[in-house]
Amino acid sequence: MSDGSNQNDNTDFLDDEKMPLLDHLVELRQRLLFAVAALVVCFFIAFYFAGPIFNILVAPLADLWQGQTSKRLIYTALHEKFFTDIKIAFFAGTFLAFPIIANQLWKFIAPGLYQQEKRAFLPFLLATPVLFFAGGAFVYYFVFPVAWAFFAGFEQAAVGGNLAIELEPKVNEYLSLVMRLIFAFGLSFELPVLLTLLTRSGLVTVEMLKQKRRYAVVLAFIAAAILTPPDPLSQVALAIPIILLYEISIWCSILMDRKKNNDEEA
Repeated sequence: MSDGSNQNDNTDFLDDEKMPLLDHLVELRQRLLFAVAALVVCFFIAFYFAGPIFNILVAPLADLWQGQTSKRLIYTALHEKFFTDIKIAFFAGTFLAFPIIANQLWKFIAPGLYQQEKRAFLPFLLATPVLFFAGGAFVYYFVFPVAWAFFAGFEQAAVGGNLAIELEPKVNEYLSLVMRLIFAFGLSFELPVLLTLLTRSGLVTVEMLKQKRRYAVVLAFIAAAILTPPDPLSQVALAIPIILLYEISIWCSILMDRKKNNDEEA
């Protein structure tokens, strides 16, 4: 009798009854169609505003060149600016559609979770876009102005018989660099979510995170060297936040462990 009552109590935590595999596949297809449709709509909206979005991305360089009317960005192929706008539309459209995509993902997996698992997983799902946006904002407002000034410092004036060396970035190369840095910093800022989830699932422990600090520092600089352009400024600018986020992840894991222990005792 006790085993049967426990089994009934456990199944009560599930929102829906068990579904056949075919029904799961049909629901997955429906969720994917909604997500793709949202992405397509957001893509066309972002493509319409691709010009203003690119002007926002190029604003740190424009501020550096303020007052220098001869400075410009160029494109050397007829189709280059068009495909640059497509990249911008896909980049911005994905960001705009992420809440809808995440909502469809949540609606698909939520019925199979217990209430306690929902309460544990939902904050991570909400924190993911916030942290990614925080990483993008950090690189946009703090890294870009310093990095662009560093790169522009290699220009050379035509003095003493030397040829002038002037910076004239191509629009597609500038966008690729900007997107690469934004993705690198955005993904790096997801480190607290990743490590806290691993701690929550029991794959790692707080003690393991504390003991592996020195390896985390080395891996932070390795990741920065891979994800950023080959200049020490960008690499250090990414490695230091990763190290700080690692320390924040330890504290988040400690708080998560305490809450988990309190829930188990309760």
